[in-house]
Amino acid sequence: MDREKLVKDLLYQIRLGEDSGYEFKRVEIRGTKIKGPDQKDLADEMAAFANQKGGYLILGVDDKTREITGIPADMLEAVQQRVKDAATDNVEPPLPIATRLLELPDEHGDMKNVLHVDIEKSLFVHSSNGRYFHRVAESKHPMKQEYLARLMMQRSQSRLIWLDERPVPGTRYEDLDPSLYRKFLREESQPERTQLRKLRMLVDDDEGNEKLSVSGVLVGTPSPVNWLPNAYIQAVCYAGEDRDADQQVDAMDFIGPLDQQISGALAFVEKNQRVAARKLLGREDIPQYSLTAIFEALVNAVAHRDYDIYGAHIRLHMFADRLVLCSPGALVNTMEVDELMARQASRNQLITSLLARCPYEHPTINRSRMMDKRGEGVPVILNESEKLSGKRPEYRMVGEELQLTIYAAKKEPYRP
Repeated sequence: MDREKLVKDLLYQIRLGEDSGYEFKRVEIRGTKIKGPDQKDLADEMAAFANQKGGYLILGVDDKTREITGIPADMLEAVQQRVKDAATDNVEPPLPIATRLLELPDEHGDMKNVLHVDIEKSLFVHSSNGRYFHRVAESKHPMKQEYLARLMMQRSQSRLIWLDERPVPGTRYEDLDPSLYRKFLREESQPERTQLRKLRMLVDDDEGNEKLSVSGVLVGTPSPVNWLPNAYIQAVCYAGEDRDADQQVDAMDFIGPLDQQISGALAFVEKNQRVAARKLLGREDIPQYSLTAIFEALVNAVAHRDYDIYGAHIRLHMFADRLVLCSPGALVNTMEVDELMARQASRNQLITSLLARCPYEHPTINRSRMMDKRGEGVPVILNESEKLSGKRPEYRMVGEELQLTIYAAKKEPYRP
C-alpha cells in the first residue's frame, strides 16, 4: 500500500477507534528512556493478532482519547527496536513483523511520528511471556484450553501443505522481480501471472488472498531474507584447521535468490581455495576441491534444507584441510545417512522442480540447469572429491542438521 493511502486509512481508523484489527498505544518517554508500553505488553498484543486474523499495532496514538501523541524523533529507533525485540525475544516461536514510520497530523495540524506495525495471521500458534492470547473485538484475551487445543489442531493441519508451496504472509505479486522469475517461464502464449500460478510461485492463502509461495520468494525476489530471515548461506574461510576468529581470512553472507546464493558461494570457494601445482610435461594446477562436487553440494543444500527451522541457515566453513557444509533439517522419509547414495527424497519438491528449470553456465561445470533431477548429485560429490583428495567425503547428522565434510586435496606445491 502506498504511503498516502496508508496515512489516509489510518487517520480514518483513529477516528473510529480500536477494533479487532487495530490496537493503539501511547508511547511514554522520560528523559532518554521508554517508560511505556513495556516489551512484554507489546509481545502479548502482537501474539494475539498473529493467533487470530492478523492486525496493526500503532504506536504514538492514545488508545483512550484517540489523540495522536507521536514519538520524539530521537527515540524512534529505540521504540522500533523495542517492538522488534518483543517479537523475537518474548514470543515463541518468534514472530515476523513489518514496521513503517509515518507522520500524522495531530488536532492542531502539527506533524507527529507514529510507528505502524503490521502483524500477519500466522501458520503457528504463538505464546507470549509463557501465555497464549487471541484478539477478541478491540482487546486481547487469554485463550481457554479447549480453544487453544482446537487452534493448534487447525494450524498444524494447514502446515501439512508442502512447505515450499505455502503462502508467505505479507507478500504480494508486485514483490516478484520479472528479471528473476522469467527464466522459469516457458509458455509465451500465456500471461505471466497465469504461468506463475501454474508453477505455484503465486498461491492463495486460506482467505483467498494472492500471496507468493515460499518457493516464489526464494527464487523470484531479490532478497528472500526480507520474508524468510534464515534463507541465506553464510560462508567463512579460516587459515587454520579450527574455528578461530583470529584465523578468519574471508567471510560473506549470500542473501539473494537461490541461484545467486549458489553461484556466489561457489565463487567464494573458488576464490579462497588453495591451488598447488605439479610438473609433468607441463604445469598442472591441483585445486583443493572439485568445483563440480562443491556445486552439487550447494544445490542440494538449498534445495533440500528445512526452511521451517527458525534461526538456522546454511553454513559453509572452509579450513586448511577440509570444507564443511551444514544444512538445517533432518533427512526426510525415514532416510538414513548411509542411504544417500542409493535413495532420493526431497522435502521441497517445488524448489527442486524450479531449480531444474533454472539455466546455469560455468566454464568448468558441465551443467545447463541448476539441478539434475536424476539423483546423481550425491554420487558426484563423493566420487569427484575422493578422486581429488584420496579421501571420501563424510555425511553425518548433528542434531537437526545434515553436515557434509569434503577433505582438501594434499599435493606438493610446484617448485620450478
